[in-house]
Amino acid sequence: MTAREAYIVLNQIEGIGPVRVRALCEARGSPEAVLSSSPAELAAVRGVGPKVAEAIVSQRGALDAGREEAAAAKLGARLVTPVDADYPEPLKTIYDPPLCLYVRGTLEKKDAQALAIVGTRRASHYGMAQADRLAYQVSKAGFAVVSGLARGIDTVAHKAALKAGGRTLAVLGGAMDKLYPPENRELAEEIVAHGALISEFSLGREPDRTTFPYRNRIVSGLSKGVLVVEAGVDSGAMNTAEQALEQGRSVMAVPGRVDMEGARGPHRLIQNGARLVEDLSDILKEFEFLFPPAEQARLVRQQDARQRLTLLPAEQSVVRALWTEPELDFDVLIRKTGLSSAQLMTLAMQLEMKRIIRRLPGRRVALMDEIRQWDLPPAEGTP
Repeated sequence: MTAREAYIVLNQIEGIGPVRVRALCEARGSPEAVLSSSPAELAAVRGVGPKVAEAIVSQRGALDAGREEAAAAKLGARLVTPVDADYPEPLKTIYDPPLCLYVRGTLEKKDAQALAIVGTRRASHYGMAQADRLAYQVSKAGFAVVSGLARGIDTVAHKAALKAGGRTLAVLGGAMDKLYPPENRELAEEIVAHGALISEFSLGREPDRTTFPYRNRIVSGLSKGVLVVEAGVDSGAMNTAEQALEQGRSVMAVPGRVDMEGARGPHRLIQNGARLVEDLSDILKEFEFLFPPAEQARLVRQQDARQRLTLLPAEQSVVRALWTEPELDFDVLIRKTGLSSAQLMTLAMQLEMKRIIRRLPGRRVALMDEIRQWDLPPAEGTP
């Protein structure tokens, strides 16, 4: 048995994980030696004991690396272990790197420059708009976008990266043959074509309340940093941020409205020192070692030039209404755009985050001066 085959088998054994396997490999000399050791030899390893040793011995005889590889191949997946050349380098630096990755798609060296974008499954319109905008921007700047394929913020982040023509990696909360949520199957196939689906769970493992938190360390481990868009204080996204801190990764957060549950997580992170993110420039500042000041300025200018092309129709109506006026009252803006008060409040916050408008005292708003250097956005329905 080779070391590679041994890692595949060890990954399938229930009751042990990467930390115990590392201790066993150090004590017994190699992963393949672990699978040929006696119960007494295994039990003597610190942190193992008789019960775990017996579990290893009782399961290893029924497991076959070749059979698992063949089953994965039928799904279009391949297995990647720590001894393989394309095992992601960033994962080798974390405390508990996965023993085996099931991969559909491609893993590339440039994926080492990745940013995780995570958040709640029950995202607000505001949260989804920010995830879409920021994932698109960082993808255009050269980051691979990493997330968990979950509903809400994760889904929006993956789609925005694809829309930008970039790469995106989805780390699954269950086995490759148990894709969840099922409605993201089509998105998953798009990701395979422009990145990769990744799971550490052996085939047949259903996603459950234990698998999702466990996979979060891979989401953060693959990334230079984690950006939390909307999340409750006890959410999976916050768990991913905690994992990132333990792994020495950067943590960033998008602020939200103080009366929204989804703002509590990001605000807690910001209070504890996470970088507050409003736009691409804030993210680039966090990674000055990757983006020198001149490169940051170039990317921001480039993004500003694109931004007018990515305004939603409702956002364009606000910009058009303000185009010939130095400033407008909210009530006047409501009449000019035909938007409801609630819609306009949300759009105003989005446009302020994009640095397209600024709010003034007395419920008044105005365009940022630099926006008037753009071409006037076309009226809705015109080419």
